[in-house]
Amino acid sequence: MIASPSYDIEPEALRAFLDRKVTEYNRSSFIADDPVRVPHAYSLKQDIEIAGFFTAIFSWGNRTSIIRKSEELMQLMDRSPYQFILHHTDKDLKKLLAFKHRTFNPTDLLYFIEFFRHHYSRHDSLEDVFLLGDPTYEAGNALTAFHHYFFSLDDVPARTRKHIATPERNSSCKRLNMFLRWMVRKDNKGVDFGLWRRISPGQLICPLDLHVARVAKRFGLLTRTPTDWAAALELTQNLALLDPEDPVKYDFALFGLGVMEKF
Repeated sequence: MIASPSYDIEPEALRAFLDRKVTEYNRSSFIADDPVRVPHAYSLKQDIEIAGFFTAIFSWGNRTSIIRKSEELMQLMDRSPYQFILHHTDKDLKKLLAFKHRTFNPTDLLYFIEFFRHHYSRHDSLEDVFLLGDPTYEAGNALTAFHHYFFSLDDVPARTRKHIATPERNSSCKRLNMFLRWMVRKDNKGVDFGLWRRISPGQLICPLDLHVARVAKRFGLLTRTPTDWAAALELTQNLALLDPEDPVKYDFALFGLGVMEKF
């Protein structure tokens, strides 16, 4: 149930306002200055998945820096990440040893590369990963199972575990949920890819960070103080009252208001 907002606005007026903001930001012109532009450089499904996953994992802090470092990594992979993953040599990997983005270092990168090689040698898509734990897809179970699968290889570097969030640690899993939004939502607006068809938009969880949380609280869409998994669920449940089939479309509105408009 949506709580009382911090200023007077009726539920239908709130829905109409947020729908207008979704339309304002969910358009192809949004892509150029957003990290989602990195996977948009590709057309092959696996390239989009790999570029999108790395970009999502790198997505904390300044968007310009996120884009620059993500594109740098794609260049190191010869702008063919899927082919690089499957067919790289030890010499190819040496090119990656100078790569670093904030706390993400070459140790982490080499493990990610090995995970992708392991997975894509057995599966056609990353979508399969998120359906391993539950083929009907329930977000909490899926993200938990994904975390266990991602770190199921031998000799996992202890430091690398911090880069993949999990509901088991009560993380909001913002970056994974953003990646899932990119892969699952399809509305012909040009931003989200809609590559995956076995997960529906109505099953997604809204990406939640401090900016989105701040705006959501002003609208009475979020009451919980910590920005954690429980808060992400609360926000998504309230957004589902506005649109049960596609609640995470409102990520565009909340993000735009919080980051672009400093609402």
